[in-house]
Amino acid sequence: MNERVEKALAAIRANAARCTRTERYYDGRHDLRFATEKFRNTFGSLFREFSLNLCPVVCDAVRDKLEVDRFAHITGRDPDASAHAAARIWEDNRMTLRSGEVHKEALKNGDAYVIVWPDAYGRPAIYANRAAAMAVTSEDERPGRITEAAKVWRDPDGSMRLTLYYADRIERYRSERRDTTAGIEAGEFRPASDVVSVVDNPFGIVPVFHFANNADLGQPGRSELEAAIPIQDGLNKSVLDMLVAMEFAAFRQRWAAGIEVEIDQEGNAVAPFRAGVEHLWIAGDPNAKFGDFASAELDQFLKVKDSFRVDIASVTGTPLHYLLPRTGGLPSGESLRMAESRFIAKVRDRQRAFGQVWSDVMEFALRTQGIAGVSLRTVWRDPAPLSERETLENIRIKAELGLPREAALAEAGYGTETGGKTNE
Repeated sequence: MNERVEKALAAIRANAARCTRTERYYDGRHDLRFATEKFRNTFGSLFREFSLNLCPVVCDAVRDKLEVDRFAHITGRDPDASAHAAARIWEDNRMTLRSGEVHKEALKNGDAYVIVWPDAYGRPAIYANRAAAMAVTSEDERPGRITEAAKVWRDPDGSMRLTLYYADRIERYRSERRDTTAGIEAGEFRPASDVVSVVDNPFGIVPVFHFANNADLGQPGRSELEAAIPIQDGLNKSVLDMLVAMEFAAFRQRWAAGIEVEIDQEGNAVAPFRAGVEHLWIAGDPNAKFGDFASAELDQFLKVKDSFRVDIASVTGTPLHYLLPRTGGLPSGESLRMAESRFIAKVRDRQRAFGQVWSDVMEFALRTQGIAGVSLRTVWRDPAPLSERETLENIRIKAELGLPREAALAEAGYGTETGGKTNE
C-alpha cells in the first residue's frame, strides 16, 4: 500500500511543480529581470507588481474558439435516446461552462483531468480537476490507456485526502496531519475511516480522463505558455528599461557654466539654482552660460517592446492583432482569415485531441446509466465561421457559375420559391 501511495504522491508533486511557473505567469506574477544588481536593488521594490502580461491572451485566444456544440451518435442502439441522454448529462453538469474551465486548465498548464462517477442519487457527475492535484499512469503497450490515477486535496477540516483510481476499485486515504502535499510522507496516509475506504468499480475502466495539450506520444501535455515565457521576460525587461529612462533621462537636465558655486561646511558643492516654473535663474557674471541636455528618446524602447509582441505571436501562433493594438481600421474578413490561418489550424488540432477525450467522458457517463456499447463523436462550433455577408457572397458566386436559383435560396436559408415563381 505504501508503495502505491508513495508513487502517487511523487507523480502529483512533479505535476504541481511543473504547473507552478505557468500558473504564476498566467496570473501576472513574473520574474522581473534587471541589467545589474544595482538596478535590482534600486527598482526591484518599485516595479515588483509590474508586468505587461500577454500570457492570458495566448491561452484565452485558443480557449475562446473551443466550444462543444453537441455529441453525434456513431454506433450503438437507439441513436436518438443516446444523443438525448448525452445532452441531458451535459446540461445537468453545466458542462457548457465547465468544459471551458477544463480547456483553460489544459492550455495553461499542459494537462487537465475530468473524473466521472455516479453521485448519491445515481446520476453521472462530471468533475473538472486541476493539473496540480492529479496524476495518471498509462500503459506502455497501449499509450493513452490509463491504468491508474491519483488525486490529492485538502478537506474542509484541514486534513489531506488521497484517492487512488483503478479499473476495478477506488481506494480512499486520509492524513490527519494538516500540511501541504509536499510535507506529508506516504506512511502518514491511512485508509479513510469516515467513508468507505475501498469502493468497487463495476465499469472496468479508470473513471479519470486526461486532457493533454499538444502532447508527444505517451508524454504529459505542454503548456501554451512554454515558448512564450522567455519572451514575456524580455518584454517586461524592455518596459522596465523604458520606465527607468522616463524616471531619470526623459526630464531635460539643465547645466550652467561660468558661475561661482558655494561650498558647504562639509566641502560639498551647493546647487545654486532650483528647477521649477516659479523659479528664475539669475547670475551676476555676464559671462555665465546656461543650457540643457537633450531628453532621452523613448521611441526605440517602444519599437523593442512591440518586437517582443511580434515574437510571442510568432512562436505561439497567436494572431498578431490579438497582441498588438491596431492604429488603423480593422482588416477585411478575408484578410483576417488569412492572418489567422495558422491559429485556426492549431485550434482544430486541439479540437481533435480534446474531442476524443470528451467522447470518452460522455460514453463512460452513459455507461454508468446502463447505456453501453455507444460510440459518440464530439461536434465543435466552427472556430472560423463565415459572416452572413461572406456566406451570401459565396452563394452569389455559385449562382453565377450555374447553381439553380431554388438551390441558392435554400442554401441561403430562405427556402424554395413558391409555385415556381419569384416574388419580383
